[in-house]
Amino acid sequence: MTVDPDGLCGVALAAGAGLRLRPLTRLRPKPLCPVGGVPLLDLALGRLRSVTPAVAVNVHHDREAIEDHVAASAAADGPVHLSVEEPEALGTAGALGRLRAWADGRAVVVVNADTWAPGTLGPLVAGWDGERIRLALAGDDGLRPTSRVAAAVMPWSEVAPLAAEPSGLYEMSWRRAAAEGRLDVVPWDGPVLDCGTPARYLHANLTATGGGPAIDPEADVADT
Repeated sequence: MTVDPDGLCGVALAAGAGLRLRPLTRLRPKPLCPVGGVPLLDLALGRLRSVTPAVAVNVHHDREAIEDHVAASAAADGPVHLSVEEPEALGTAGALGRLRAWADGRAVVVVNADTWAPGTLGPLVAGWDGERIRLALAGDDGLRPTSRVAAAVMPWSEVAPLAAEPSGLYEMSWRRAAAEGRLDVVPWDGPVLDCGTPARYLHANLTATGGGPAIDPEADVADT
């Protein structure tokens, strides 16, 4: 089965506070921290655009900086729908619940904007039946709480019931679907590196540069 791009939309989850990545996130929100010289959010949106031009970002913490960045890059990279979460961040499932009217019957491809997972999402949607949840996992052939998820594609039937309230996809959807035999896994052959702490963020940059310099020689380095 070939998935029609018009039947897909993509969401980059970017509403987290980035507390574990301090002091870096005192200067900029986590989704705008670069890996290999490119902001994590731009890398996430690039992965989504490999399968659909319709993309959205949810924002809460440091939302103004992310909104300004998205607006500045829209002319070159294409429009991005912004989903503002107030007064609180809604988590991975709640984010999709808030975006139901925008998704409007389409399947949703989901990535985390704080995860470095270079590659195209074409294999994730290739041959997808349009009815089952499908996850791209690194190093696992089945879903676990500790699985490294590069991306997920959620059929509309799984998105429609989600409420716009704080909740997670693992708890609200994926775990139940796996138990009921309604979840498929495809292997992700590249790295899937969480950038949530300074050590993990440095590891992602060193991997992206092949062990080369992780700090641009022209960068201003400040003691925070």
